[in-house]
Amino acid sequence: MDAEDWQNGGFGLYLHWPFCLAKCPYCDFNSHVASHVDQARWKAAFLSEIKRYGVITKGRTLNTVFFGGGTPSLMDPDLVHAMLEEVRATWRVSNSFEVTLEANPTSVEASRFAGFRDAGVNRVSMGIQALNDVDLKRLGRMHSVKEGRDAYDIARNLFERVSFDLIYARQHQTPEDWRKELQQALTMAIDHLSLYQLTVEDGTAFGDRHAIGRLPGLPADDSAAEMYDITQDLAEAAGMPAYETSNHARDMAESRHNLIYWRYGDYIGIGPGAHGRLTLNGQRCATETAMQPTTWLRQVETEGQGERIREPISAEDQATEYLMLSLRLVEGSSLSRFRALRGEALPSERLETLMDLGLLEQSDDTIRATKAGRPVLNAILRELLT
Repeated sequence: MDAEDWQNGGFGLYLHWPFCLAKCPYCDFNSHVASHVDQARWKAAFLSEIKRYGVITKGRTLNTVFFGGGTPSLMDPDLVHAMLEEVRATWRVSNSFEVTLEANPTSVEASRFAGFRDAGVNRVSMGIQALNDVDLKRLGRMHSVKEGRDAYDIARNLFERVSFDLIYARQHQTPEDWRKELQQALTMAIDHLSLYQLTVEDGTAFGDRHAIGRLPGLPADDSAAEMYDITQDLAEAAGMPAYETSNHARDMAESRHNLIYWRYGDYIGIGPGAHGRLTLNGQRCATETAMQPTTWLRQVETEGQGERIREPISAEDQATEYLMLSLRLVEGSSLSRFRALRGEALPSERLETLMDLGLLEQSDDTIRATKAGRPVLNAILRELLT
């Protein structure tokens, strides 16, 4: 097993801010509603964890930082500044160092954008989610379309790079509705869009409503599939083709941080519920933290570290994770890298069958899902890995 395999993907840092003003009904992320947060206490915990990880990864060059949540745009800009100062004191950073912060487009949070820029954030990812007020209300969002557009205009004047998210296959949405909305979005977009199909997850408010038949108007599968096709066609025609299953960008504007995940690099996860993948002494490990914010905070303060689990990942599981992540990318997966991780190659007869069906294509050492294969990627992975 190649101890330096992570270098094929890079090295990133994920910082999880778990707090929100309200819980969106579709959200299954580790987010918690809090009326007050002691940001000084949280600052001390985050800085402590950054320093601790710096010791065990000494000498590495950091490619990216991503503030995720929750709602990181609720953080004080001074807190973000302190964390980024500590990051720069701890690691060398790459020449193309990317610092992304997820933001909600309310007027309150938009007022902090200049402070985030001055703190060192150079990319913002905004959760706009819909471009009509009726659907924003259904999705539990706290902003109007006007607020979303206004916040986006502020962001694009302050940051080098701005992305925003939209959800499609929403309640009572038709393919033609989505076509018109996406056309609007593409006139707004600078360089990156994340376009997700609504999924109803167990444990969410939408999941509970769906279970008792109180989530009407969800599009049928064929209608949702048509919306997926519309997404691919319109975005590509606008010069923002998919580079990953749900992400579209102009050339060289891809999310560098998320590419670390999909290229199976190493990344540190700090904060409640944050996961990581970290190669130490030649062994790639999975790290996890406590989900509850107060539990994680107390653990850092009393034990001096926030990890709940650090366990080695087997060669077989590394290869599986690599294939599952990298095949989401239009650039595809390296057959030789898979073989080096697992110690054996993918089954050639299954690859040939999938290529004969027009679901995969191969060029030299690389396999890719075709346009017909991307919507059925889970089935392709099952065929290759079972």
